[in-house]
Amino acid sequence: MKHSSQFAGRTIIVGIAGGIAAYKAAALVSRLRQEEAQVQVIMTRAARRFVSPLTFAALSHRPVLSDLFRDEPLGHVNLAHRAELIVVAPATYDLIGKVAHGLADDYLTTTIAASRAPVLFLPAMESQMYENPILQANKRALEELGYRFLAPERGRLASGREGLGRFPERETILKAIAAILQESALLTGWQILVTAGPTRERLDPMRCLSNRSSGRMGYALARAAREWGAEILLISGPTTLQPPPGVSFIGVESAEEMKDAVLKNAPAQDAILMAAAVADWRPARREAKKISKSGQDKLVLTLERTPDILQALGENKHPGQLLIGFAAETDELAAKARAKLTAKHLDLIVANELTRGDAGPEAETNIATLIYPDGKEENLPLQSKLALSREILRRMLGLRSA
Repeated sequence: MKHSSQFAGRTIIVGIAGGIAAYKAAALVSRLRQEEAQVQVIMTRAARRFVSPLTFAALSHRPVLSDLFRDEPLGHVNLAHRAELIVVAPATYDLIGKVAHGLADDYLTTTIAASRAPVLFLPAMESQMYENPILQANKRALEELGYRFLAPERGRLASGREGLGRFPERETILKAIAAILQESALLTGWQILVTAGPTRERLDPMRCLSNRSSGRMGYALARAAREWGAEILLISGPTTLQPPPGVSFIGVESAEEMKDAVLKNAPAQDAILMAAAVADWRPARREAKKISKSGQDKLVLTLERTPDILQALGENKHPGQLLIGFAAETDELAAKARAKLTAKHLDLIVANELTRGDAGPEAETNIATLIYPDGKEENLPLQSKLALSREILRRMLGLRSA
């Protein structure tokens, strides 16, 4: 099995944490070097108790880094910038917990903290540790931030027991590494605009009309597309989320502000993903002072339509530009999404049910049906919004190549 086209000349950091599976990482480092990758090994202090650094220095043809203050002080910053991928093999309970909580007190964790390269964790530990709710919560938190995990295998563990937690086979790891390296350049050269979050339509200086959108889907799309090499402009309504690293950002409040920002920047984009939950209605009149409730049992509001941003984009998209919309409904999902796809001149629409608690606007997971102009429908399973984002981007690439 030859991987040279994927690995030759690529700079890969292999971080070794302190688990018995550290000895298996030697075969991985050896194979990556045979495939002409530039491999830099970083070992934690605990890892050095399991395998000698000399082993990895001989296999990688480079000195092993371990002591943050002795081995090339501040070198972790330069290394973090050069790295195209960081593979943590094995990833222990302790190391996963450290990274998840922002702790960086050694060469490996500081390098991970300083790098924007994809990070692939290979957990290997006893089943009770891997299935521990704390480990799983840390894993979910890191996945939500874009970190990758290759699931351990079932088999005989160091304790002699059988269970889930065994270090993956080398070929399985190589395939995962190759896939990530390939993804990192899939959208190189693309300019992509992503909208996210709700809008707020002010009623008076204190009150507004809004919706439950958390912005998670749009922010996940922006993160995934940036990881794949695209230049991203994220236009977002008010959320509690931080824009992903390397993403250009414009914050807006109202549908009118989002319309102005989107239409101004739309002509330069190769693709536009409209994941924002833009309000359909706004107060016809905005009061200059806070409306008093004194002496009133009812308040009657007159609402007017907000601008239809998606319609304007569909009517004015340039040749080759891809426009992807989103539809969240409580009933007749497919029919309503298909009508929106046609009316707005979309290339793809992502439809999801609002009635599912594990796939709602505030959830960390989502389930979706993709609907295409030719009538094709594709159901995607429940998964994290970041994982779903990658699936949507793969379909978007397919539209361009079709």
